[in-house]
Amino acid sequence: MGPVDYLVVEFPGSRMTGEGLPLLIDLVDRGIIRIIDFMFVKKNSDGSVKAMEISDLAVDGHPELTVFEGVTSGLLGMDDLEGAASVLSPGDSAGVLVYENLWAAPFAEALRHGGAQLVADGRIPVQAVLAALDAVEEGSLT
Repeated sequence: MGPVDYLVVEFPGSRMTGEGLPLLIDLVDRGIIRIIDFMFVKKNSDGSVKAMEISDLAVDGHPELTVFEGVTSGLLGMDDLEGAASVLSPGDSAGVLVYENLWAAPFAEALRHGGAQLVADGRIPVQAVLAALDAVEEGSLT
């Protein structure tokens, strides 16, 4: 198995355009990722949290969303969804995606077979990378 990651993507005002869906489908179709869980959560104006599955969403204009109906392993629980919703503003929604990085599975298997163990991992936010690159560029121009 490859590394498993998760994303929580906020939709301010619960406005979902569906622009990313074809790209997500492409990642799955090309065998780059395997979706393990895909759920949505909404934070109501009173602060309460509602978990939603794909079938609960209005898919008008985005029939490709139905491809993900029933994609759940049971790994995500209500406590996970409430945790995701804790960073949302009232009235906002979020998609919660848990996926396996299939591209990395052969590499991970080879490392495990050789006795290696993952001892740390992490992710650098894109904004931090861009800021660091801008700082380097500004420094090199002076």
